[in-house]
Amino acid sequence: MNVTSAPITYDDFAKVDLRVGRVLEVQPFPKARNPSWKVRVDLGGLGEKWSSAQITNYTAEQLVGSVVVCVCNFPPRNIAGFMSEVLILGAPDADGKVILLSPRKDDADRDIVAPGAKVY
Repeated sequence: MNVTSAPITYDDFAKVDLRVGRVLEVQPFPKARNPSWKVRVDLGGLGEKWSSAQITNYTAEQLVGSVVVCVCNFPPRNIAGFMSEVLILGAPDADGKVILLSPRKDDADRDIVAPGAKVY
């Protein structure tokens, strides 16, 4: 499906605070309408924030320690009594599973971008 949104300016894009975070904790979220995890993310100088994320194609063990990209300046959203403070970004694969967006690693498979780094 090809859907194009209305054009925006760079100034519009610059208003979105995209940051790199490291997943610290993952908890079940049985109250969510759609299968989801409660995810605690370290965002460096922005502190630790929680997200409700529909990324249950990943196990909790796969997620903890992983590096993700988040939108950090949406207002908190109450989802089934849980305050989701950031939006973890991903894109659907051919089967509709959300694949997380993450910075590249170095040649030794080490993270090269620190939590809290701004995405441009």
